[in-house]
Amino acid sequence: MAEIKNTAPVKPVSSAQVKRTGNSISWIAPVLCIITGYLVWRFGLGSASHFEKPGTGWFWPDHHAPKEQLYNMYLGGIVVPILMGIFLTCVVFVIERFLTINKAAGTASNADFVRKVQYHLANKNVEAAIAECDKQKGSVGNVMKAGLHSYRKMIDNSELTTDQKLMAIQKDVEEATSLELPMLEKNLVFLSTIASVATLFGLLGTVIGMIRAFAALGEDSGGGSAATQLSQGIAEALYNTALGIGTSAVAIIFYNMFTTRIDGITYGIDESAFTLTQSFASLYK
Repeated sequence: MAEIKNTAPVKPVSSAQVKRTGNSISWIAPVLCIITGYLVWRFGLGSASHFEKPGTGWFWPDHHAPKEQLYNMYLGGIVVPILMGIFLTCVVFVIERFLTINKAAGTASNADFVRKVQYHLANKNVEAAIAECDKQKGSVGNVMKAGLHSYRKMIDNSELTTDQKLMAIQKDVEEATSLELPMLEKNLVFLSTIASVATLFGLLGTVIGMIRAFAALGEDSGGGSAATQLSQGIAEALYNTALGIGTSAVAIIFYNMFTTRIDGITYGIDESAFTLTQSFASLYK
């Protein structure tokens, strides 16, 4: 009996490794930061020793007449610790994204790295190109390395056509890219949300402070003392606006900075895919 040979294309196994990383920081950090903000507001700014007329109570003592200008921030109300917590959350995610994206950028310029790989591939030295990926690291290095492993397999593969080989290389590159990009963009949504929410909370705190100030003014018929109380109440309420706008500005600046750097890394990944397919098509027709 004649032997039947299976001529169906063999699907290459992807060299990309699935990364399983938790994201517990996304819910732990905001909770801890808001708690920290409250503790700073209540026991730091709101310590009874900082006021001429300390109030009673534990959660929100009704202190008056702060001894220094800084402690007027306590009188801004309960929205102040929330804004402090939002600001601390912003700082945490800025640091986390900064470290992650710096690591993803690799150890050297991605443009120089791609040129080195192109040189090695032009000389048909795939192992040297893979060694460059190990030196570069980062997202571009990881994607290029996954593509080079497939590239090396396709060189010795005699069952697939050139077009099929190119598709296999491109598929591995796309799989590796799909693993890298979510890691780069993770938690950026918190910065974009903070940029909007911080301003709204600041305005909310200001409105609440103004309501309290005018309510106190209505209860006081002292004339000049009432005007003084109103001006102090307005100043206290505006602390919320300052905190909200400041936090929003920080979040917007770093969000734009991080997205710009991610766009640069994404461009490097696209250039890597183009380099691999063009090199293989020209050298191994």
